[in-house]
Amino acid sequence: MDFPRFPDHCRSALCRHLSPELFAELSSRKTRYGYTLEQLIRSGVENPDSSIGVYAGDEESYETFAPLLDPIIREYHRFDPETGRHRSDLDPGHLQIPDPDPEGAYILSTRIRVARNLHCFPFGPAIARRERLIVECMIADTLRLLTGEFSGRYYPLSSMESATRQRLIEDHFLFKEGDRFLESAGLNRDWPEGRGIYHNDDRTFLVWVNEEDQLRIISMEPGGDIARVFTRLARAVTELEKRLTFAYSRRLGYLTSCPTNLGTAMRASVHIRLPKLSEDPERFRRICDDHHLQIRGIHGEHSDSEGGIWDISNRRRLGVTEVEAVAEMAEGVAELIRTEKSL
Repeated sequence: MDFPRFPDHCRSALCRHLSPELFAELSSRKTRYGYTLEQLIRSGVENPDSSIGVYAGDEESYETFAPLLDPIIREYHRFDPETGRHRSDLDPGHLQIPDPDPEGAYILSTRIRVARNLHCFPFGPAIARRERLIVECMIADTLRLLTGEFSGRYYPLSSMESATRQRLIEDHFLFKEGDRFLESAGLNRDWPEGRGIYHNDDRTFLVWVNEEDQLRIISMEPGGDIARVFTRLARAVTELEKRLTFAYSRRLGYLTSCPTNLGTAMRASVHIRLPKLSEDPERFRRICDDHHLQIRGIHGEHSDSEGGIWDISNRRRLGVTEVEAVAEMAEGVAELIRTEKSL
């Protein structure tokens, strides 16, 4: 592969940080699973409108291709990956926050998820078909052992009945085949084999298997009791860690396919109704920026609001603990609600 020529309109992190000299330095490197620079950057090369443009194929990618990935991580997370050390804290006892909307007038639902990959397996962009099936079996067997509030059922996508598929779609539980960015990264190979969804009987605990990462562990419920949603998530992760070992780096925290999810690998979000503040986008954006919050439409990234309803989540993941990230989100949401009331 020759050095890629990006179009003039390209603004991705990849095109900003990959120089011909760096390309020459890294082009002959491979990880133990055979993951190459060409695979690492393929999505960003094929999709010059990417915001980042790189996908790690395994744990070792973050060391083998550090001269390219570290500057991207530093820029996105505002965290020095060379000298910094990530700290994790999933102890619910350390999260002292009130419900920012106890009357339920603004927050429709709360959802907190973390991404995880298994230690000593390639990640989605590099994993072989047989390995993906092994990962699915390991995770599904572990999920079937869960009891109490986490007790539920695993649904493999490859054998899912149409009625079940439709129900999960209507419940906003079912993930679909990845977009063109994930396609270029190799994450859609052998679809839908080796993928599945687990949810508990109360539909407040959900696990996606072999989507962008090998696990997306999700706690969710109607309303704004953020602390309760976090507590459920933390307990679930603790249960899963009794039988599964996750890819983790002292330097970068939990390791994920996309560098934007490193660290806590957590996205804590609320669906919130803010019709008045929606009419003052500058003020809306300023509050969110002050509290390191990300604004999305009701249907996720690149979507629009409907009826003044927004998806608000933490932006910082690396260099902050899980408790700090959730507390920061809760404080920002409380400020949004106070502002909405004042308008």
